[in-house]
Amino acid sequence: MFYLCRRMKYDSEIQKRRTFAIISHPDAGKTTLTEKFLLFGGAIQVAGAVKSNKIKKHATSDFMEIERQRGISVATSVMSFQYKDKLINLLDTPGHKDFAEDTYRTLTAVDSVVLVVDSVKGVEEQTRKLMEVCRMRDTPVIVFINKLDRDGKIPFDLLDEIEKELNIHLHPLSWPINMGKDFKGVYNLYDKSLLLFNPNQKATDEDIVPLEDLYDEQLDELVGEKDANQLREDVDLIQGVYGDFDPQPYLEGKSAPVFFGSAINNFGVKELLDTFIRIAPPPRDLETTKREISVHEDKFSGFIFKIHANLDPRHRDRIAFLRVCSGKFERNKYFHHVRLDKDVRFSNPYSFMAREKDVIEEAFPGDVVGLFDTGNFKIGDTLTEGEDFYFTGIPSFSPEIFKEVINKDPMKTKQLEKGLLQLTDEGVAQLFTQHGGNRKIIGCVGELQFEVIQYRLLQEYGASVQFNSLPFYKACWITCADKKKMDDFIRFKTSNVVTDKDGHLVYLAQSEWYLNTEMNNNPDIKFHFTSEINK
Repeated sequence: MFYLCRRMKYDSEIQKRRTFAIISHPDAGKTTLTEKFLLFGGAIQVAGAVKSNKIKKHATSDFMEIERQRGISVATSVMSFQYKDKLINLLDTPGHKDFAEDTYRTLTAVDSVVLVVDSVKGVEEQTRKLMEVCRMRDTPVIVFINKLDRDGKIPFDLLDEIEKELNIHLHPLSWPINMGKDFKGVYNLYDKSLLLFNPNQKATDEDIVPLEDLYDEQLDELVGEKDANQLREDVDLIQGVYGDFDPQPYLEGKSAPVFFGSAINNFGVKELLDTFIRIAPPPRDLETTKREISVHEDKFSGFIFKIHANLDPRHRDRIAFLRVCSGKFERNKYFHHVRLDKDVRFSNPYSFMAREKDVIEEAFPGDVVGLFDTGNFKIGDTLTEGEDFYFTGIPSFSPEIFKEVINKDPMKTKQLEKGLLQLTDEGVAQLFTQHGGNRKIIGCVGELQFEVIQYRLLQEYGASVQFNSLPFYKACWITCADKKKMDDFIRFKTSNVVTDKDGHLVYLAQSEWYLNTEMNNNPDIKFHFTSEINK
């Protein structure tokens, strides 16, 4: 009887949870939408505003100083809040392309995604790349078309563009009445209600008018005869093309529901959130190197998808973000660290509200837990109750830009070493050391990452550096069964061979031609284009 009660509680905890990420191209309104969700969940009282790349009241989820200065998100933020009968774990991701790697990894830790599209600009480059990652994992996606209060693209044209560019079927669940200065509101096709827009005040429950029948004369009185007839015509067309909404294709990642609104005006956001908690999936089963892990298993398992140094600069802390996949995580209980093959326990595990942290006693599948880390964790590490496996599908990337680290203050060498190790542990950059030497090289996928690292080294560690560009285009991890042949290769290519933080040998190629030449000249040496995070 006791076990049955415990099982029922455990299953109900899983069903309560919704873990998702908000993704978009920069400036589409992602962080603003995040804040509105938090307002509805009672997690914050005042939303920040990002305008003209200047933050007047800084966004709750953008906690790093450089993010506040530049008005962009460059690190994934984790926020948990209660909304109605659901516990929502929301991950706000970087929009900037230079930090896409952090976003890609975050997508491995969520069960669904809300994709924000700017109604003025439509589908942009980063939107395509993010959607490709979602499609690789069949992640369920809801599309929020934002900025309806501005003159943008015609809604039907936007739907065609999104379907064509992102290669996914859409199903509108709300529909706008005009746009820009003539924007009057949206009709909720899912709930059969009309939400009226007033540019001078935020949307409230009083602005919602139940409207089962669009041919009700009340519609003409509320929006005018011309717009009422246009709405009727549009909805007839939508229902003829799309039919009734079936949540199954959405859950399989084959179809995306679409909502229209204006996040900055808090308009259409509640409708999106209310529908989201009804149709979005609870935590799902996940694949590992050994077998599929069911979310309903009794034994705990989870993986590290992000590491952040100095979340609170006053305490120089380092937090590893753990996604709980099965069983129950418990404070002060010993768990098995698979890679290190040792047992670890955590006396102060955290849940997050952006920079705010609360110590928790337990966590269930879908939850994201912050673990105070003294250097034991790498991205991709797995914790279990004894079984050895790794969760699969956590992406890693070869850097595209390489720069040598020049220490401008030799008195701060120790601080620089510590800063480089901790900041590159976060996964947005890779640190290489000249083989047999001490020359430090950082590899990133974008220029902005170097700016952020330089800024954080100075602000958080007191280490002043400059970066000198290096003429490399790709990093290749190299292995060879014949030690002598590897030693010979290293001796002849000393200036191109480095080691990564785990001591693995890496060949830095100047160009594709050089790389192909070395591969042809050294058939016994294997060149790997990705580093395996779990090895």
